[in-house]
Amino acid sequence: MHARPYEPPVGIKLSEAEAIALAYHRAASGDAWTALVRAIEDALADLTEAERRSMRRDRLISRGYVRGAAPAGDRQ
Repeated sequence: MHARPYEPPVGIKLSEAEAIALAYHRAASGDAWTALVRAIEDALADLTEAERRSMRRDRLISRGYVRGAAPAGDRQ
């Protein structure tokens, strides 16, 4: 049996973190463990994607820098 999902009192403004946590809690039908695991899975997936994009961007910047350099014979 699942506990009843938490509902904040009417008129109480939630922080962004609290609103996200409540959304995960509701989506997990009040199962706090499932909500926590799903939130962590999503955060790790987002982190992996951000790292992938950062590495891709770094490669593009590095190649552009090398292309902009003077040819080896012209360097002094």
